[in-house]
Amino acid sequence: MLRFLTAGESHGKALVVVVEGLPAGLRVTVEDVAEELRRRRLGYGRGPRMRFEADEVSILGGVRHGRTLGSPVAIEIGNTEWERKWTQEMSPAPGMPAAVLTQPRPGHADLAGMQKYGFDDARDVLERASARETAARVAAGALAKLLLARIGTQVLSHVVQLGPERVKDATRPTPEELARIDASPVRTADPEAEERMVAAIKAAAKQGDSLGGVAEVLAYGVPVGLGSHVHWDRRLDGLLGQALMSIPAVKGVEIGDGWEVAALRGSVAHDAIRVDPDATASGGYARATARAGGIEGGMSVGGLLVVRAAMKPLATLSRPVIETVDVSTKRSTVSFKERTDVTSVPAMGVVAETMTALVLAGEALRKFGGDSVAELVRNYDGYLRALGETLSPPERA
Repeated sequence: MLRFLTAGESHGKALVVVVEGLPAGLRVTVEDVAEELRRRRLGYGRGPRMRFEADEVSILGGVRHGRTLGSPVAIEIGNTEWERKWTQEMSPAPGMPAAVLTQPRPGHADLAGMQKYGFDDARDVLERASARETAARVAAGALAKLLLARIGTQVLSHVVQLGPERVKDATRPTPEELARIDASPVRTADPEAEERMVAAIKAAAKQGDSLGGVAEVLAYGVPVGLGSHVHWDRRLDGLLGQALMSIPAVKGVEIGDGWEVAALRGSVAHDAIRVDPDATASGGYARATARAGGIEGGMSVGGLLVVRAAMKPLATLSRPVIETVDVSTKRSTVSFKERTDVTSVPAMGVVAETMTALVLAGEALRKFGGDSVAELVRNYDGYLRALGETLSPPERA
């Protein structure tokens, strides 16, 4: 089973992630991880922190001479601002902070976390609840993507809505277009929508406000049969929903055309099945459309997987205007200001890629097994051969 655990606070010395369950022999370098972290910092509307934090990556264990050993992989992402600004405020040694934050921000974990754990300082909550934690997830996802590539599965994302602006081009980009998407200031595949999205960000920034949006994740080459229909917690769509909803500020997840097909009749809401000998990942069968998002009955059907994540506008504003209460004085006030973005939807898409890749890699390992990458690939190839044999009419006595 593939699993990972992250540790660390937003302004702490470092974030750490430990990934367990990777087979031996997977080629991994620091540069592979650093490249995915670089992509997480992309996007017009990001705050100055993206320029300050360079994501200093170190692989601490589980990799030798560029290959995984089959043991847990530990990765550290250093905070380049730690020495300059945060050594006292976030020190693990006994002491007191320079400032106690007592005005919890609506829309954040601040107040509920303070009440749950008995804290009188919102920083004790917000440092871990911060979306900075997702950098550690992206590091883990870099490993998952490398593993999926060995069985021909590729995962990418693109922004389909930012604030009120939506893409008009319904064409879904392919993995070959990922570099072009990343080159877009808002990581969208639609150049016309890009201009409108950038304009919306500028307008919100001028007013000290923020914007949410929707990122679509596409996974190509997903083999048929990942997930299962037999238990509620093995269903692939359920696993993806939980993984994507765990991303900070994500408030909705859609598989395929979920909301749209809810308004259709059953005669036009489903994906027709056809024989296609070239569709090896799906056993020689292909769906004419992707309304179900590549998942039926909790299992992948083979081919394209489609999932979307909707992110609310960021609750930390450069011009704090949201009413709150000072938990010390019990008087009405406005939420405090932390350094913030106007929007981080483009970066959220990269994190959504990460979580999707981790789920798919975990289910691929569950399905095909193997202590080494070579064994995993052999098992996968054998599975495809067996699927291909089912296309031939059975011999009858």
